[in-house]
Amino acid sequence: MGVTVDVCDEDLLVLTAPLAANHNHLGTAFGGSLSAIATLAGYGLLWLKLGDRSAHIVVKSSAIRYLHPVRESIRAVCKSPDAAAFAAFHEQFREKGRAGISLHVTIEEKGRVCVEFDGVFLAIR
Repeated sequence: MGVTVDVCDEDLLVLTAPLAANHNHLGTAFGGSLSAIATLAGYGLLWLKLGDRSAHIVVKSSAIRYLHPVRESIRAVCKSPDAAAFAAFHEQFREKGRAGISLHVTIEEKGRVCVEFDGVFLAIR
């Protein structure tokens, strides 16, 4: 898929992938690639923020909306949930060894949101 990390900090993870490796017969981004990269962006952000390399992270549920075709490089953006939501998640993970959190990912092209992904990710010790 050719996924690379474009931006990675405490509050944001942006993954990119070339259209050439992820296109369909119409020359636009393949829906399966868009879904996979959006899922990976959410997973990656949680993995980074959790900071527990022994934890298992899984996707409990997800929904995706394809709003516009992606005709250029794929750019998946996952912003950190608000501080209170992440603090509650982290507290539950510390206490029970298992916690879930909802993450929102967008795939954007030229400032326009083309795909919206919402996933519930679980961290399990």
